[in-house]
Amino acid sequence: MIKAELFIDRKGRLSGFHISGHSGTAEAGYDVLCAFVLSAAYMAANTITEVIRARADAEADDGDMLVAVAEKDIEDCQVILAGLRLHLEETEKQYPDNLKVIYTEV
Repeated sequence: MIKAELFIDRKGRLSGFHISGHSGTAEAGYDVLCAFVLSAAYMAANTITEVIRARADAEADDGDMLVAVAEKDIEDCQVILAGLRLHLEETEKQYPDNLKVIYTEV
């Protein structure tokens, strides 16, 4: 199962995310759901770090991605993170056995 953990700060703002796991819908390298989720995560991460130029810790390795936006830049990233949240929540509705969206207060 893919776990999409969205970070919420003390002010209730989205402040980053951690995507991990595999959906199990196909073998590694052929899993369209994993590719779909990671593509959205990469788009969000790249927009945050390269387009908005927000300060963020960003790491990716073999289907595992972590993005944590610096406190100073969280407000600037709300639209991008809200778009990712919507994308993940709607995908979870279609694949409830393969994707779980959770929220963690940080």
